[in-house]
Amino acid sequence: MRIALNARILQAPRTGIGHYVAELVNALHAETDIDVALFHGWGWSSQLPEAAMPGYSRLTPMLRKIPGAYQARRWLEQKRFDQGRTTDIDLYHEPSLWPLAFDGPTVITLHDLTHLHFPDTQPQARLREIERRLADGLQQARVILTDSQAIADEAQRCFGLPAERFVVAPLGVAERFHPREPQAIDAVLKTHAVEAREYFLCVGTLEPRKNLSLALRAHALLPEAVRQRFPLLIVGMAGWQREQFSEELRQALASGHVCLLGYLPDEQVAQLLAGARALVFPSLYEGFGLPVLEAMASGTPVVVTRSSAMPEVAGPAGNYIEADDADGLRDALSRLIDDQAHWQACREAGLQQARLFSWKRCAQATAGAYRQALGG
Repeated sequence: MRIALNARILQAPRTGIGHYVAELVNALHAETDIDVALFHGWGWSSQLPEAAMPGYSRLTPMLRKIPGAYQARRWLEQKRFDQGRTTDIDLYHEPSLWPLAFDGPTVITLHDLTHLHFPDTQPQARLREIERRLADGLQQARVILTDSQAIADEAQRCFGLPAERFVVAPLGVAERFHPREPQAIDAVLKTHAVEAREYFLCVGTLEPRKNLSLALRAHALLPEAVRQRFPLLIVGMAGWQREQFSEELRQALASGHVCLLGYLPDEQVAQLLAGARALVFPSLYEGFGLPVLEAMASGTPVVVTRSSAMPEVAGPAGNYIEADDADGLRDALSRLIDDQAHWQACREAGLQQARLFSWKRCAQATAGAYRQALGG
C-alpha cells in the first residue's frame, strides 16, 4: 500500500510531533507492504529532511500576526497537495490535528486535546483554526491513532465517537537514549559547567502548559547549598506566552542556580538526559510525554505530575507530584538527592518501564491502523 503522509512539521525545529513523524517514517520501512510518500508543505519527497534549528524561517513569526494567515497557508498547502500527489495513493495519514482534503481513506493521529483543557495555552488564531477544523477532521478519518489510551478515552467522550475507530499506538524511544558512562558525556557536561548526576533537567518548549513555573519555585525552595550543587538546567526553545513566567525565570537565572540552555541538537539533549540526577517534568497536560520515556531509557529517574497520559508512560517508575505543589516537588527532588537507594530503585524501574515502548511497536500498530482503514 502507498501512504501519503503529511510531513510539513519537519520543516520546523523538531519537538514532540516532529520527532514522532521522523521516527515513525523510519520505523515504517520495516513494514514491507508499506511505501510512504512525504508531503512537506510545498511538494513531495521520499526522504526525510534534515532537522531544522530555531531561526529556520524568519517569516513564520510574521505570518502569525497577519489576519487570515492560517487560512491562506492552508489553502496553498491544499493546492500543492492536490497538484503533486500521484494517483496511486491508497491512504492519507495526517499526523497532526486536522487533515487536508483527500478523496480516499484517511487516518489521523490525535496527540492530545490541549485546546479543550487549556485554551489559554494556544495562540488565538491557532485555537480558532483547531476549533473550526478538528471535529470535521475526526469525522473524515476512518481510523484515529492516539499515543495513549488516556487520549483515546478522552476523545471518545468529548466527540461521541465509537471505540472501534481508535487505535492506540504508544510512542517509542530513539536509539540515542540509553545509559552512558560519565566519561562518555564529559565534554557536553563541561560545556554547561555541570557534573554527572549533579543537576536537574527540564526538557520542553517554554510555554505555560509545561508548568515550568512550578519547577522554578520548587528548586528555589531547596537550601542554597543544594541549589548550588544541583542546578536546574532548562532545555527548550521559547514558545507561546513565555512572558507569563518571564519574571520568575529572570530571578532564577540571576540566582546562578538555573541555566536556560535553549534549543539544543538531539545528541546533546540525549547526553544531558543520561547525566541528570532526574528529569523534572511538571507538565499540566500531555498526550504522552516523550521526554519522560527518553529519560527512563537513559537510566535517569523522572518526576512527573499525576495527570493525563503521564502515569501511563511512567508507570511504577514515576515520582508523582501534583501540578500546583511546589513543596511536594521540592521534597521529591530532595529525596532523589539524599536517598541513594531510592534513586537507584527509580533508575532500575525506569529502565524496565522504558523497555515496554519502541518505535517498532508504534509502527506495527500504525500499519495495523492503515490496514483497518483500508478494510483489511
